[in-house]
Amino acid sequence: MIRAAGKDDAARLAEIEIFNYRLNFYPIFRNDAYFFSELNVPVVAEEYRTEPERVARTIIYDDGVIKGFARVNGDEIEKLFVEPAFQNRGIGDALIRYATERLGAKRLLVLEKNPRAIRFYEKHGFHLTDRKQRVDDTNEFFIWMER
Repeated sequence: MIRAAGKDDAARLAEIEIFNYRLNFYPIFRNDAYFFSELNVPVVAEEYRTEPERVARTIIYDDGVIKGFARVNGDEIEKLFVEPAFQNRGIGDALIRYATERLGAKRLLVLEKNPRAIRFYEKHGFHLTDRKQRVDDTNEFFIWMER
């Protein structure tokens, strides 16, 4: 069910990423130009195709349909997204277990105003630290979580 991503997965990865950004981050940032113009499937898919390191660090939950992915860089989970239609079915659990147990991930950034994500990561052994990082050009913050 979990496998390494390939270049042929670029469009699906982009789609999942964009849907999650719009669902989880748009309500906080409310930037129409970015979320509904700049952030689009063709652009993000092309980034996956032309930046092979993105794909090389990505694992996919694929049971015949790509339902989620995580990108791990060293010991950091850079992204973990599940297609909204498939959330709450254990896909995120499987991805985070793989990332922590097999890839050695032990830290990540989470948006301070995303309590759902914070609870999810806490359930998987991560805890909030007092280290924060400002989100570019905003008054919002990411918080580091560690295992």
